[in-house]
Amino acid sequence: MWDERQNLKAAPALRRTRVTSFDVAAEAGVSQSTVSRALAGDPVVSEATRSRVFAAAQKLDYHVDENAARLRTGRTGTLAVAVIVRPGDQIKDLNPFYYALLGSTCAAASRRGYETLVSFQDGAERLFGRYQEQRKADGMIVIGASDNTRAWDYFREIAGAGATIVCWGSPCEELEWIRSDNIAGARLAARHLIECGYRRIACISSLASPQPQFAERYRGYAGTVTEAGLEPWLVEFEEGYTREEQGRRAAAALVASGKPFDAIFAVCDEMALGALKGLSEHGIAVPEQAGLIGFDGIRAGTQSNPPLSTVEADFEAAGDMLVDRLLGLVTGRPAPRQRVPVSLRQRASTRAI
Repeated sequence: MWDERQNLKAAPALRRTRVTSFDVAAEAGVSQSTVSRALAGDPVVSEATRSRVFAAAQKLDYHVDENAARLRTGRTGTLAVAVIVRPGDQIKDLNPFYYALLGSTCAAASRRGYETLVSFQDGAERLFGRYQEQRKADGMIVIGASDNTRAWDYFREIAGAGATIVCWGSPCEELEWIRSDNIAGARLAARHLIECGYRRIACISSLASPQPQFAERYRGYAGTVTEAGLEPWLVEFEEGYTREEQGRRAAAALVASGKPFDAIFAVCDEMALGALKGLSEHGIAVPEQAGLIGFDGIRAGTQSNPPLSTVEADFEAAGDMLVDRLLGLVTGRPAPRQRVPVSLRQRASTRAI
């Protein structure tokens, strides 16, 4: 006769039954190989299927044997993320855009079952990218300041030697990259200013900057204002200053020129916030006397007075694209280079349409 003592004896045996990837496959309604690829972060697996597999694994309390998986695949399950800081700057001075991008990149890696190993790098003695050689990571994402040429030369060199690297902000076309849709975003900004009624629109940018996005954004702006029958107006920022100070000085130079203007498009939000300060110092009211719009969508723009209109990249998509591009290179199935979609965020620094 079956009694309670037999139940107690049987229970531990039942609890010790090991859930396998085949059980997860059955629960998710996919093949076992799809389960393996999804849990390994393979970008071939769609986001919907990956989510279904992860939900099934969580429901069944299934855990991948990480040591066995690493031995089997030869991979670490970790991605390195290096953030390049401008020469002479401290980490606290880093453009807030890169902190947002870092967060979205780490989140994208986590959704694909990868851990991230993050470092902040600037001077020559602190440059390091040999993570694959030392079996610390399967590949590397590099983001940050384009004008740290020494750092980018270093990462270009190790990429040429075989390191798997994908970049954001790279001045080197030969490196694998993901970027914002800079031209489309600048067109959005210029078109918005025109629709608000502004006609003498200056652009704070540089065609000689090592950051390729600045020239791209100027081209998008110039094309749009020209199509509207207006004259493009480039106000070049000075190198050697912080982005905010570059914007402040550019706005001061614009006022000192004596040439009438009624709007400014600054090619990054930090410059736009500096320009806002410069206009205020000269008694120019925003947006009544001059409209102002930036590019990047940093949080500080929501807290300025007035809050800054901007063009914002889809940060979640940016993180997904960086990670998927890198994993595609790691697995030998690279996705094409992509442009991250952008959208307009109108705030009080431009007139209401």
